Amino acid sequence: MKVVDDHVEVDETEASGGVKGHNVRYVLAFSLIAVVIVLSAIWIIPVLTRP
Repeated sequence: MKVVDDHVEVDETEASGGVKGHNVRYVLAFSLIAVVIVLSAIWIIPVLTRP
């Protein structure tokens, strides 16, 4: 980090403040699939069990 005139310049690593892992996309994909399955089951099961 360096001060230039009246502002501070930071590089990409300092600005991100964390690790950019590729596992995030897998967690998001798994969560999306799980939500679709659960919500579908909540909607489909009562319809199938009606007399």
